Amino acid sequence: MSASASAASIAAQAFEIRPLNGAVGAEIVGLDLSRPVNDQDFARIHRAHLDHHVVVFRDQRISPEQQIAFSRRFGVLQIHVLKQFLLAGHPEILIVSNIIENGQSIGLGDAGKFWHSDLSYKELPSLGSMLHAQELPAEGGDTLFANMHQAWDNLPEALRKAVEGRSAAHSYTARYSETKFEGNWRPTLTPEQLAQVAEVVHPVVRTHPENGRKALFVSEGFTTRIVGLPEDESAQLLAELYAHSVLPDNIYRHQWQPHDLVFWDNRSLIHLAAGCPSHLRRKLYRTTIQGDAPY
Repeated sequence: MSASASAASIAAQAFEIRPLNGAVGAEIVGLDLSRPVNDQDFARIHRAHLDHHVVVFRDQRISPEQQIAFSRRFGVLQIHVLKQFLLAGHPEILIVSNIIENGQSIGLGDAGKFWHSDLSYKELPSLGSMLHAQELPAEGGDTLFANMHQAWDNLPEALRKAVEGRSAAHSYTARYSETKFEGNWRPTLTPEQLAQVAEVVHPVVRTHPENGRKALFVSEGFTTRIVGLPEDESAQLLAELYAHSVLPDNIYRHQWQPHDLVFWDNRSLIHLAAGCPSHLRRKLYRTTIQGDAPY
């Protein structure tokens, strides 16, 4: 049987796309990602992701292999620099967790402690990330998303003029060692790891390659300076952009439910982990899809 005939034989699934209240977000209900997804259903999912910037697939009881396979339909997967926190046998998955076993962290416990867009510190930043809930705490653990298209659309004119045509530097190590969540730590990067995360420069305002919309592309987590400006002027301008980006009207707060798979667009959003009490176990699996060079 040919590949096209095989794809055509995959049964469609009856699922709903329900927009969430607020600046971004939709939930997808009734889709089972443990089953093959045909091209028509995939096109609906892709469209929802572009339209809503973050989609929440409810109650996904999928294996790491199934998460990887679904993620790959959107593009090449990126391997995180912290190799010690990759899932054994599945380096495409970064373990995000505060759990300590035998005196060692099993995953990256303070991932997302500052607002950021995943892998903006790479020449080819992430298109999007998928995070699948494995263990959730009884309280806390929310993830916040801010709409950077809306932030740009509503940017005051003086700030627009100040940033148009400007570029900014991004660095993984910008705030790497700063502690924010109790009980979490970060391993010292080896010279090899540091070489993988050398500073890069991207436009302050990027154009989304699929929807054509402009978005702010700076974040407190990874952006270090605006190129060509004095240090104090750069710091002041970035502080104003950060504050504007995370105004309440721009934000969706995701309260995790068991087996949620959340897929967000790093070209459209920045996000933040709100944290949870350190004694409550939290574990999620993240896949990250490579995007294009920002322009």
